[in-house]
Parts: sequence; structure tokens; C-alpha cells
Amino acid sequence: MKHILFITMWIAFSQAFQAQNYHFLVGTYTNTGKSQGLYSYELNGKTGVVTQKSVATGVSNPSFLCVTPDRKFVYSVNESADGSAANAFSLNPKTGELTLLNRSLTNGKGPCFISATPKHVFTANYGGGSLSVFARKADGSLSDLKQKVQHSGLSINLDRQAEPHVHQVLVTKDIRFVLANDLGTDKVTVYKYNPDAVDEILTPWDTLDVKKGSGPRHIVFSRNGKLAYLVQELDGTVSVLSLKNGKLDLLQETTLISDPKQKAWAADIHLSPDGKFLYATNRAPANNITCYNVLKDGRLEHYFMISTRGDGPRNFALTPDGKFLLVAHQFSNNIVIFKRDTKTGILTDTGERIEVGAPVCLVFY
Repeated sequence: MKHILFITMWIAFSQAFQAQNYHFLVGTYTNTGKSQGLYSYELNGKTGVVTQKSVATGVSNPSFLCVTPDRKFVYSVNESADGSAANAFSLNPKTGELTLLNRSLTNGKGPCFISATPKHVFTANYGGGSLSVFARKADGSLSDLKQKVQHSGLSINLDRQAEPHVHQVLVTKDIRFVLANDLGTDKVTVYKYNPDAVDEILTPWDTLDVKKGSGPRHIVFSRNGKLAYLVQELDGTVSVLSLKNGKLDLLQETTLISDPKQKAWAADIHLSPDGKFLYATNRAPANNITCYNVLKDGRLEHYFMISTRGDGPRNFALTPDGKFLLVAHQFSNNIVIFKRDTKTGILTDTGERIEVGAPVCLVFY
């Protein structure tokens, strides 16, 4: 009995020790000439030191990506004006190696975000102002385009909003709806998701008009899926939205901008794993990340703001246990690693850097 107990304790200890290492993928822009494609890394949870595991080449501007929950497949975009597509890869979670399965054209320019369900993959096409829908085959590969949803309209900032620019397509936690943030029209559109449909996989359900000229970019859902936190690129607004039966309502507006004269170029937004802190980035000239306390009712209270130690904090990600926060800098071509206090939310620069060309997406798996 003691022998069995010892073995059980040893296995538990071994698993806990192994859990100190984190694996993640990085999407990049290859057209800079400084990147080869999609990178795979391992982060040592004790030292903060990162080791490159592999790189998938032969793909053009695989800027954004998503990993399926079973860690078997990865989907990325080809963000380009010509040849815009969605890529399907198989993933070896131990080695981080990606094997290209196939590529399907989006029929919409500049796909910049990608999401997946067990049956479908969706891309947000910034240049085309549209959404593309693909079916997932049994082997993880993608079908040809099943549905394209075209947005129309404009808003008040004619330099950036003379036409629709869909910046994110995100599936709700209950997998009943799909949200599309349109920077060009200042609208967040909710689509009913019909997973068994042949043609009308997404059908319009509800639309929220946000502040004119704000430019809705990225949303993150609360753990229970009842709240959505939206960052707006053009004016740095952060909005707290309620979400019930696919309907969005505005609860609160705050901002990333501490100085009214400061330019906004907001980028990404994420919650801590415990849901107690919200982080959002603002690019040049600010190049900082703002943290908010999440109050009991879900509203936000400003907590602190610090430099991200790089240029162009396009995207960031927290480790699953919340002990580290990694910021991808598109223009300084590096990823900065912060140690995070899980109780206070405070970030401390570890001094560790990953040198990689034009990183714009980080996903842990």
C-alpha cells in the first residue's frame, strides 16, 4: 500500500513539475523579410527562458491563428491582399511541429482573425469587410468557402472608416452565436450560428452601434460568457457589454488614454484566468498596457498602466495559470516576457526577450 501511495504521489509531483512548462505558437508577418512563418516555443515556468521548438514555413503572413481545444489542429490566416486564405495544420503538441493540411481561399481581402468550432472555421476579412465560413473535415482540413457574409456602410473617420473593416470574428462560449467587430462601421454584429446548416451557417441576429469614430477591434468574454469587454482601436475606448441570448447592451465605457492629447492605437484585450483583472494594449506612441480591476458587477476600475518595453504591442497572451504575460511587438520584432503576480495582477519585466520578426499573435496550447 505504501509503495502504491508513493508511486501515486510521485506521478502527481511529476505532472505538477511538467506543468511548469508552457507551449505556445506565434503568428507573424512574413512580408517583412524577418520572419519565416508560424513559430512554436516552450516557456520554462521557473526561469522564464524560452526555447524555440519548430517553425512552419511556406505560408504567407500567417498573422492570426487559433488552436482547437483537443490540441490536434491549428488554423491560421494568410493576411494578404491577393491570395487571402485560411490554412489548416495538424499539430504535434509534444514537439510543436505543424504540418500543413490544406489552404482555402477566403474570397475576402486581408483576413486578420480566425476562430473555430468543432464543425466550422471563420475568418474576419479586414480589407474585404466580410466574414468567410469554412467547414472542418474529419481530418482537420478545410472545405472550400461555404458562406461569405459581406458588410456594408461607413462611419465618421474617413481615413479609416470609409468602408467596412471586419477586425474580429469570435464564437460565444455557448457556441450559439458569432460576433463580428467592424472597425469601419462602428458596429458589433451578432450572428446566429447554425452548425448543421448547409448554406446559411451564419444568420443576422442583433447589432450594437458603438461610439462613432471609435473603431471596435477585439472582444474578450467573461468566464461565464455573460459579459463582453470590447477595445476600440481608434479612440482607445474600452466598453463593458452585457450579453444575453445573443443581444448586446452597453454597461460602461472607460478609456486607455490617460492624456487627452495622446494618440490612440489600441490593439488587444484579455482577462486574467481568474477573471479579476483586465489588460489592454495601446500601440505607438504610447506602447503601454493598462490593467483594470474587474468589480463584482463586471464593471471596470482603472488599476495601473506600464510600458510594454517594445514598439507596437499588437497582441499579448497570459499563460493558462496567469503567472506570465507575453507581449508581441510588431515593430521592434520581439516578444517581451513579464512575470505576473496572480494575486495582485502586477507585472514585472523578467528581462527575457524572444527575437522574432513582426510577431502579431500569441496562443498558448
